[in-house]
Amino acid sequence: MAVTLSSHSACACLLRSPRTSVSRFSPQSYKLGSNPLLPRTTLPPRMLVVRAARTESRGVSLGFRPPSFEIPEPLTGKVWKLEDFESHPALLVMFICNHCPFVIHLKKAIVKLANFYMKKGLTVVAICSNSVTTHPQDGPEFMSEEARLFKYPFPYLYDESQDVAREFGAVCTPEFFLFKKDGRRPFELVYHGQFDDSRPSNNVPVTGRDLSLAIDCALSCQPVPSAQKPSIGCSIKWHPER
Repeated sequence: MAVTLSSHSACACLLRSPRTSVSRFSPQSYKLGSNPLLPRTTLPPRMLVVRAARTESRGVSLGFRPPSFEIPEPLTGKVWKLEDFESHPALLVMFICNHCPFVIHLKKAIVKLANFYMKKGLTVVAICSNSVTTHPQDGPEFMSEEARLFKYPFPYLYDESQDVAREFGAVCTPEFFLFKKDGRRPFELVYHGQFDDSRPSNNVPVTGRDLSLAIDCALSCQPVPSAQKPSIGCSIKWHPER
């Protein structure tokens, strides 16, 4: 039986066989540790090592429905609600921040991925839930600068109370929640995993392969593979009193 796909199915034909499952999204690879301005020395080259405590995403079941939220975007002052994204077939919610090395490592690729898929019907929102008491560099003023500097095509929202992070079950940055809807049904979680295998200093190129494959499936009405590697990053910085 022939299957007719929607206009969002530009990448669907690439997903039918694991051997040919290649997304059209292909950001540039990034390598750490090279700086032409540093003086030459006789010491042998050494790999730049980024040391940061690692936390894995966990504990959220597929099929989970996104909780309602109402939080501000520091850059514009607009207050965003879940309902503002309901007209789209798929929603990507990302918990990120400014300072985390794992986020910094992927930041440019995240922007490229968002720009690519937002043209195909995906809607995207980023949320920062870190405590400004312990990490003032993640506060609203710096969030605005970050969004402007990197030209975020999505709203970057400030979860001051940290209630949104808790309701989503978010524990690290970056952490990715991909939701899709079937017809008029509410959004349901179909992917809660990593961006790709690249980490700061592991010399694996940034490709966005895992997340882009999931988005391709969601937008083309294909099932998203249930085998998903957790995202790894810095822990969300909870308020000290909690």
